Amino acid sequence: MKFAVIGLGSFGFNVAKTLFEKGAEVMALDKNKERLKDLQGFASHAVSMDAAVKENLEALGIQDMDVVVVSLGHDMEASILTVLYLAELGVERIIAKALTEDHAKILEAVGATEIIFPEKDMAVRTALKLNNPNILEYLPLGPNIGIQEIAPSEKFIGKSLKELDIRRRYGVQIIAVRELIPEETTFVPGADFVIKDSDVLVIMGDDKSLAKFSANK
Repeated sequence: MKFAVIGLGSFGFNVAKTLFEKGAEVMALDKNKERLKDLQGFASHAVSMDAAVKENLEALGIQDMDVVVVSLGHDMEASILTVLYLAELGVERIIAKALTEDHAKILEAVGATEIIFPEKDMAVRTALKLNNPNILEYLPLGPNIGIQEIAPSEKFIGKSLKELDIRRRYGVQIIAVRELIPEETTFVPGADFVIKDSDVLVIMGDDKSLAKFSANK
């Protein structure tokens, strides 16, 4: 797949770098030439330009990208115009970083297909982990729905999923188990899967059900 990342602040830089390290073709764009220097060796193409000018995007062939990530920091006007022009040029998947709920609504209205709130999402994940040390990771999927990694309760150890009947009792679904010893992942484990103390449960559900499950000791 071909990706473009517009705006190379901390978030955009790390998105571009990670995609490139995973073998993707990545075009990185920023008006700040110094930021492009920092990304040297971590992008297929690095271009210094103003993305809030439609002609610049079109000349660059941005419409040929499979995914474009727009991360223009606190320049809300530039991010809105960039998303608008990307949509007009026919980019099918536009992922835009939003600063506020109102900013997100405008980005969606002008053509963003996905909105992300990096600071908000990280704050939620951090708060959940602080509130319950058993929670190892949390990924929001939508309003009040998420995926959570959690260390199993002591009373789960040595029991099968059939015995625990987690879906009926807690309203969550175990979609995977990461086994640390030996290191492997079992996707959609069967009813006879027995939980070990070295396992990490990957569960999905609404936030209320996830909280109920993670509070279980």
